[in-house]
Amino acid sequence: MRASDMKKGQTIIVDGKLYVVVDYQHVKLGKGGAIYQTKIKGVVDGLTQNIRLRAEENVEEAFMDRRKFEYLYSQPNEHVLMDMETYDQISLDDDAFGDGKLYLKPNTELQVSMYDGKPVVVTLPNTVELEVTDTPPEIKGATATNQYKSAILETGASVDVPAFVKNGDVVRIDTRTAEYLTRV
Repeated sequence: MRASDMKKGQTIIVDGKLYVVVDYQHVKLGKGGAIYQTKIKGVVDGLTQNIRLRAEENVEEAFMDRRKFEYLYSQPNEHVLMDMETYDQISLDDDAFGDGKLYLKPNTELQVSMYDGKPVVVTLPNTVELEVTDTPPEIKGATATNQYKSAILETGASVDVPAFVKNGDVVRIDTRTAEYLTRV
């Protein structure tokens, strides 16, 4: 594929390593041809770097196999997932999930991007519904708008919630920003 055909979010191979295109900008230099100033992020190590590509230069595109998996359970530093089509089970470490492991509960459907048969990227659903297990009681007479308090969810995650949320309430959380959305 030519560098001029790149898109954000596309996976490419540079120097034998897998990267995701984060951003690119077409730049016309004073002398010579145009280039693409490209920001890429390593899929395996998560490091970000900038590279320059000429418009006519070829880049190797990496095709990812995206599959649906179901989260089953966790052991110390290990999470077990089941392929929804073949029912095969795989184990992934904490690094594959990042902070996303705080929003996992059994039977959650995930999307796993595979490259050469190995899981590379785990994508959680955009929102999850979790029960509040511990939060301070509402303060009587506190009528200030946008008053938030800390709440511990059933998975151990800590989230700021409005003052009216009580223990036992189920709340919807955005997994991308770790913010409270609504009470369910």
